[in-house]
Amino acid sequence: MILIYRDTSLPFPVSYPEDATGSADCDKPLPDLMLMKTPPPLKMRVCLMSLLAVAAGLSSCTLGPDFKLPELKLGKGWRSQADVSDLPLPDEWWTLYRSPALSRLVEQALTNNQDLAGALARVETARAMTGVEKSSWLPQFGMQNAMTLERVSGSSFGANLPAGIPLPNLERDRHQGFLTLNYEVDLWGRVRRSVEAAKAREGAAAEQLAARRLVVAAEVARTCFLVASLDAQRQILRETIALREEALKLQQSRFEGGLANEMDVARARTELALAGNDQVAVQRQRDNAVNALALLCGSAPADFRLPSGLGLPGLPRVGPGVPSMLLQRRPDLRAAEQNLREANAGIGVAKAAFYPSFTLVGSGGIESIGAEDFLDWKNKAGTFGPQLTVPLFQGGRLRGNLRAAYARHDESVAAYRQALLTALQEVENAMVDVNAYGAQRRHVDAAIKAAQETSRLARLRYDKGLASYFEVVDADRTVLNTRLLQAQLDGQRLAASVQLIRSLGGGWAAK
Repeated sequence: MILIYRDTSLPFPVSYPEDATGSADCDKPLPDLMLMKTPPPLKMRVCLMSLLAVAAGLSSCTLGPDFKLPELKLGKGWRSQADVSDLPLPDEWWTLYRSPALSRLVEQALTNNQDLAGALARVETARAMTGVEKSSWLPQFGMQNAMTLERVSGSSFGANLPAGIPLPNLERDRHQGFLTLNYEVDLWGRVRRSVEAAKAREGAAAEQLAARRLVVAAEVARTCFLVASLDAQRQILRETIALREEALKLQQSRFEGGLANEMDVARARTELALAGNDQVAVQRQRDNAVNALALLCGSAPADFRLPSGLGLPGLPRVGPGVPSMLLQRRPDLRAAEQNLREANAGIGVAKAAFYPSFTLVGSGGIESIGAEDFLDWKNKAGTFGPQLTVPLFQGGRLRGNLRAAYARHDESVAAYRQALLTALQEVENAMVDVNAYGAQRRHVDAAIKAAQETSRLARLRYDKGLASYFEVVDADRTVLNTRLLQAQLDGQRLAASVQLIRSLGGGWAAK
């Protein structure tokens, strides 16, 4: 039975059925609101359009706070001042080092790194889930078909029949073919806030992918410079070993000629063995670094080959800008912002759960007893109407969800502020490292000149018999250590410049 309005403006007489509810005499006017088995279709459409208009008007309400970034006190400058440029970084910032070998390795890593592949899959997952949430904005249509065989109990049915009346056929088959409709009208913005949260998750996943790309590129560059520094150290040790082999031969000849004692020979042999030990240690570090590069480039270590021409390039000049620019540059900060957006939208979802939900549900199609006249239009059937669900008592579940939403928002605010403070610290530390390694390099350059002069003078004193061979060994060891330290500082200073670029968020020329 369906509620309809009686239309008194029809230009032809209407004969009302005797079983119509509302009047026993069809000659008398029926009430305006009555129940009939067959509703006039025009009035039904007007009624449905009215319901949809009311729902659309109510759906403009959105619960929950609108998003805004927390207040942050950022300075206008940095505590440390590195010797840097004000020019913007290109997106492919590794090209600033002018190393074709480095560029090839970074491109290979960005293409084949499996962590990046996993991060990209997480972006696709988040994008797909955003589409899932958006689907709640649209009506959901389905199809429901059924064929059932029904049988009524003979004793139960016969008990209601007068005496002497035979039982009818107690079995029948029912055929149904319906289209279904389900549409939740977003009265309080629950769906809107859910979509907002899903978009924020998608944005966070995309920013995490960008952050991971930056980390991978920076790690490749840092490891390449480590390998190049170790190669320089290997070359220094090879030269030192060759010199100490000559020194050992010389001391053995002097000992055999009675010009040197056995202790000088033992010292020369000791220094040669120590240099060989240093060479093995440097080779071990280099092999481990090459294996790390293979992992970054998505290759098995046995199949990985370093490109030729990998060396220690010149140091580029990088502009740090002002602290507030980090909010736009660093992808990890943008990801933290998206997480904050998601938590903020979650408050609206939790608030909307306190209010009634309004859903339009309906089904329509054909239903018949028996399949012979299934497609006959007289077998049409259907229902349509609003469904209102009101949460009267939930045992504290809704309040608990709301408190949890506010707590997650507070946690996201703290995480965002902590991420920003960490970013500021990383930039400051990187500038300190760039400055310190540069100052150390200048001191080591001066130390190498002094050590080489000391070694020359010690050898002259030894040749004239004014000093023991121990002074020569000690001076040569100082030269070796300072040269090794110089090669280490060259790699460390380049690695510090990479860390500065990474802490600034990579390239931003095109942003």
